[in-house]
Amino acid sequence: MEKSTDEKKYNGLIIAVSIVIPVVVALLFSFKLKDFGFDVKPFTFLPPIYATINGITAVLLVVAVKAIQNGNRALHERLMKLAIACSLAFLVMYVAYHLTSVSTKFGDANHDGILDATELSTIGSLRLLYFFILISHITLSVAIIPLVLFTYVRALSERFDRHKKLAKITFPIWLYVAITGVIVYVMISPYYA
Repeated sequence: MEKSTDEKKYNGLIIAVSIVIPVVVALLFSFKLKDFGFDVKPFTFLPPIYATINGITAVLLVVAVKAIQNGNRALHERLMKLAIACSLAFLVMYVAYHLTSVSTKFGDANHDGILDATELSTIGSLRLLYFFILISHITLSVAIIPLVLFTYVRALSERFDRHKKLAKITFPIWLYVAITGVIVYVMISPYYA
């Protein structure tokens, strides 16, 4: 079946956005606003907010899937638009935090700096789990950008057969990214300065 005109029209834009966002976010880690003379206090209040937004996104995704399974297309559409808006809000806050704050490393001692053998062993094991979750989260958060956008455009184009087929791939990945975003925050939150 031939792609609709709407799908073709957005393909280039989706590919560009899917490349530009991860590249720009990666580049933003190499400097802070203070490097350009902006005297901005660190936005240390943002991580719990954007972690909560990730949690809300996960709930929206599950409820949206249930809505479409129950035949409520209008509710499904509204919830999916809200999930996209939440993901966009997360991205803006995530970038704002990292433009103003020093990155926190997992396992940084924020007490007297002295760890006993049990603490070191526990941190070592948790660190491996943390990095597995973090790396899979980051990798899939890059992959989810084009998947969400292509899935959304297929719905806009009323190509629901193609939308449904791609949504079956997009949904579990997006849900994983949203849930692991919360888990990453919970795991690293004790180490925030």
